[in-house]
Amino acid sequence: MSPSTTVAADPDVVSCALAPRHESVRTAREFTKLTLNRWELTDLFDDIALVASELVTNALRHALAAVPAPEQRTSSWGRRGAQDPIGSRLDACSETAPLIRLSLVRRSPQVVCAVSDPSGQGPVAREADFIAESGRGLHLVDSFSQSWGWHPVTAGGKVVWALFDLS
Repeated sequence: MSPSTTVAADPDVVSCALAPRHESVRTAREFTKLTLNRWELTDLFDDIALVASELVTNALRHALAAVPAPEQRTSSWGRRGAQDPIGSRLDACSETAPLIRLSLVRRSPQVVCAVSDPSGQGPVAREADFIAESGRGLHLVDSFSQSWGWHPVTAGGKVVWALFDLS
């Protein structure tokens, strides 16, 4: 299995490691689309992809900004145009840079979308400013999911999750 994508023995639990690049938001959406297609849950794509995009964007903007980036060594899976085993293209994947990870878990009657990152600081929803270009991500997560939250990870970092009903 590649260092960028993991498909667990359980086909209802999948995850994708994302490089600390803005292109990873697109990769997260592609990974979500492929996974939901495989699970025959395409009707949930818009909501889950939006939330995945927002959570990955938050990890890129806030969590990784606080973590110093080590010298980048790009793995073979990070070369432009390389295909991972489930077919989503990764623009860059570094073996040494701190990664964020998107995980999707299907447990009927729900799907969980979770993003982990190396920062231990939890997300904070700002006052909604509907004129500003940013700052509404967690409000969107709250609006499009049944519930959401976050938990620290013992080894360091955190996971931010959002729950979706299959019905």
